[in-house]
Parts: sequence; C-alpha cells; structure tokens
Amino acid sequence: MSLKAQLEAIIYAAETPITAEQLTALVKDAIAAEGVTDEVEIKSRVRSSLEELIAEYDAPDHGIEIRQVAGGYRMSTKPEQHEVVRSFARSLKPPVRLSLPALETLAVIAYKQPVTVPEISDIRGVDSGGVIGTLLDRKLITTAGRKQVIGRPILYKTTKEFLMRFGLKDVSELPSMEEFEKLVAESFQAELTPAESGPADHAPQEESSKEVVSEAEKAG
Repeated sequence: MSLKAQLEAIIYAAETPITAEQLTALVKDAIAAEGVTDEVEIKSRVRSSLEELIAEYDAPDHGIEIRQVAGGYRMSTKPEQHEVVRSFARSLKPPVRLSLPALETLAVIAYKQPVTVPEISDIRGVDSGGVIGTLLDRKLITTAGRKQVIGRPILYKTTKEFLMRFGLKDVSELPSMEEFEKLVAESFQAELTPAESGPADHAPQEESSKEVVSEAEKAG
C-alpha cells in the first residue's frame, strides 16, 4: 500500500482531526521498511504525500475534501455539497438541541473570548448565566481562568469541539459577524428549542440574533 493511501485511510477512519505528528508516528515503520530511517526525510515524505492528497481531493469531481481543522486533518464535505448532506443528516437522527439564547451567547463568546458572564449579559441585554451550562455540556465552550477584577469572574472561550462543529482551523478563521450569524442559523436552525432557556434568560421577542452579534461587534 502506498504512503498516500495509508494517510488517506487513517484520516478517513479518524473520528477527530488527526495531526501531522500523529500521522507520521503511525506510518513511520512502513516508511522505515523501505530503507528510510532519517526523521527529517520521513516527515518530509509524509508532508509531501499529504499535500498531494489534499490537491487530489480538491478536484471538482470529488464531493469531499481534506481540510486542516482544529490543528489536525479531517475529511469533510465541500461547501457546495452542504445542502444535500444536511438534508441527509436530518433524516437520520435528531440533532443536539440548543436554544436561541444559547446560540446568541455562543456567538458573543466566539467573538469576544475570553469573556465573562456579566460581559455577555451586558452585550445581549439579558441575563446569560442560564445557558452557559448548556454550552459547557455540549463542549462548545470551556473555562479560561478568571478575570483579574473585583470578584474574579470566570472567563469563557470556545473549544476544539466548536472549531470542529464549524470546520475552522482556529478562531482566526472566524468569518464576519453577518457570515457567522448565517452559519449558526444554517447549522442549528433545526435544533432550536425553548426548553433550555431559564426564566431569567428569555430575550425580548423582537430581539434577533443579528442584533445581538451586532452589539458584540460594537463592543469590540
């Protein structure tokens, strides 16, 4: 089996993005069996094969691609195939449910991280403490220490799971506020439920997600 084929099989089988270092460790013995033992040469071969593999999947006759996501490599559907794949996925099983307040809170954290609950609530104009637990349970956010002010409130930031969910290499790839709002709506629209918002976390009915992320943008 060729090195490229081995890398392809590993990336396909991996449940989470797999790093170049992990890939190298997994195929090192196979490369060494061909008489190559120099570490630099082994890494170079893996890198070259990865680049070739990525280029091949980039061809228009492939519906999937190999992307760098959350520090590793993974296979994912190409943007132009998202709609048909989304329809297929919705037919399989109920998705993870998130309330609209949770989505709005996630958007604020994504763009203002690290950020405290009082700061999130100030941007949204409503108490956001009730949905933090939901986002933590879904592993979309995590704690990031405490802010060095009176009371030392907990700071929150997005996670690797968040990057994987949105297909981002890192937070520097976050799109504009408007594009992110659309991305969130498309990704979670079918998952909205009022059940996860506590009594203190009901935003005014006329308040839209767009208004919330706009406030986050202004606060930046």
